[in-house]
Amino acid sequence: MNTDKLDSSLEMELAALKKEGRAKSSERIIQAYIPPEKDKGPRYLLVGSDQTFMRFNSNSYLSLSNHPELIAAADEATREFGVGPGAVRFIDGTFIHHVRLEERIARFVEKPGAKIFNSAYTANCGLALSISGKKTHWIGDQLNHNSIIRAMRISNVPRENKGIFRHNDMADLKRCLDAVNPDMERVVVVFDGIFSMRGDYAPVNEIADICKAYDNKFRDGVITVVDDSHGIGAFGDTGRGTPEFAGAWPDVVVGTFGKAFGVNGGFIAGSRSLIEAVRQKADTYIYTNPLSVADCAAAVKALDICDSPEGQALLKHLAEQTKRFRKGLDRLGLESIQGPHPVVPLMVRDTARTHELVKFLYDHGVLVVGLTFPVVPKGDETIRFQINACHTGADIDEVLGLLDKFT
Repeated sequence: MNTDKLDSSLEMELAALKKEGRAKSSERIIQAYIPPEKDKGPRYLLVGSDQTFMRFNSNSYLSLSNHPELIAAADEATREFGVGPGAVRFIDGTFIHHVRLEERIARFVEKPGAKIFNSAYTANCGLALSISGKKTHWIGDQLNHNSIIRAMRISNVPRENKGIFRHNDMADLKRCLDAVNPDMERVVVVFDGIFSMRGDYAPVNEIADICKAYDNKFRDGVITVVDDSHGIGAFGDTGRGTPEFAGAWPDVVVGTFGKAFGVNGGFIAGSRSLIEAVRQKADTYIYTNPLSVADCAAAVKALDICDSPEGQALLKHLAEQTKRFRKGLDRLGLESIQGPHPVVPLMVRDTARTHELVKFLYDHGVLVVGLTFPVVPKGDETIRFQINACHTGADIDEVLGLLDKFT
């Protein structure tokens, strides 16, 4: 037996993706990290190029991945316990560093308990598997992340038990709540905190107020869930994300350590009963090895830094550089979606021109993400810039100068 016939079919499917414009480009390979020097932030070397690059496509908003204290914490934990857990959590794969991280992130997001996962993606899937039943109705923002959409599919939520409201449209959220079958026992309203392609944020306080008005209509109430993967650590006065910025905490917080905190892994935080249900029922927690102790120790250190004067300084610098870049776009007469988050979209609104600008920036040592048709609708073509705390004023001005030169 061989896979010749399968390979032939797969090649046709791949060719179709390419023809439709949905195929991913070749993956660039980072081969070296060059530390910050003078007024320049870090640079990177890629395989096949002698040029150095700035990353304006990184989720590492606080730029903690290369922080010496995180590296030391990961190294110490690894030397003590090894590089892998050797088992799932239920078969003696739970180490003290897993418990410490769960306790630390629960305190950070002001919840009684938390469970950690290998990613926020698997956390979303685990949550849906844990709290969804035949009489659970799900309502979500139309621009929710793929992991939320996939979570509902994995947990077999039927079409009639789903509602989708227009992006950040509170009147439409009310319409969805009014449409829920009164026989439903619980309703889950789930939304991103920061919408990663746009940099805008959910009005968490308004969502919470609306859902509270419907809470008594259902046996288990209306449960609010935020996936704040792009907000946690990078947004709000103390880095506690979109709920802190909006002034209201949802019932459940899903997030990641893999963006602002610069490490790896995801989490669910909520009531102690919910967290025990996750521990007992989430397939993506039960049937897979947990994070390494190195990831956990580094993540705890990242949370400690975020809560320190150094963390406050990083958040302040990040906000200042974000504002500097946004003001620069305005000065150049370039269109963006306004907001304070370090995801800054540049609305190009043309597929060919988007490709040209991405290549122009690459040729001049800047890595960015371009979103073009058919991934986004015609007219919504965008380049997403992501500001990090490692970016200096000189870095920001260099990119703005390139945009001015291109336009």
